[in-house]
Amino acid sequence: MPEITIQATDGSGSFSAYLAMPKQVPAGAVVMIQEIFGVNHAMRSLSDWVADMGFIAICPDLFWRQEPGIQLTDGSKEEWDRAFALMNAFDQQKGIEDLKATLAAVRVMPGCNGKAGTMGFCLGGRLAFMMATESDADCNISYYGVGIDGLLEGKDRITRPLLMHIAELDKFVPEAARKAILAGVEGKPEVAAHVYPGVDHAFARMGGHSWDGRAATIANGRTAELLARCLG
Repeated sequence: MPEITIQATDGSGSFSAYLAMPKQVPAGAVVMIQEIFGVNHAMRSLSDWVADMGFIAICPDLFWRQEPGIQLTDGSKEEWDRAFALMNAFDQQKGIEDLKATLAAVRVMPGCNGKAGTMGFCLGGRLAFMMATESDADCNISYYGVGIDGLLEGKDRITRPLLMHIAELDKFVPEAARKAILAGVEGKPEVAAHVYPGVDHAFARMGGHSWDGRAATIANGRTAELLARCLG
């Protein structure tokens, strides 16, 4: 599969990133941010979908400091346990550094028009919110991000468009947390937060345990519109 290598900015080594190119360039780029399962088939398929929309998609391996090349699914308890162990040991600030390095690398990549955003799922949805508060990405998209209610102190640093897709019945985001998130971003013109009724965490992971075609289609339409507006 097509991959490139990116140097870590802290000098600790390098990491791989899955790369999907659109049919026509120049184009804007989207840094795809993995779930807790690594750069697996689901993340590569999502990257291919973004490329099919006409954007460069690049999905870095954020668990490389623990174990490069992790590819898990949501299909067994053993894989869930492994995924949670990786997430719990994951240094999120190092992850943000790697995402910023990926953002910088893709902006100067041949074929890129210089504009780049992020799109994250689950753990990646949390990191996309963090990128909205800590980076100069042109836009950020968070699908069912976890623990965002604990990041709201950074909301005033959001200056670029942030799109949040929130599952009403997310088993990892209790109702109180969801209400806190919505109240926290209310009135911020840069932020659009949408709650999808009756669906669980990972409703947009095609083939996953909680896939919901209607909610995913509506969310993905909003995503496509934002990417086209911000990235060209």
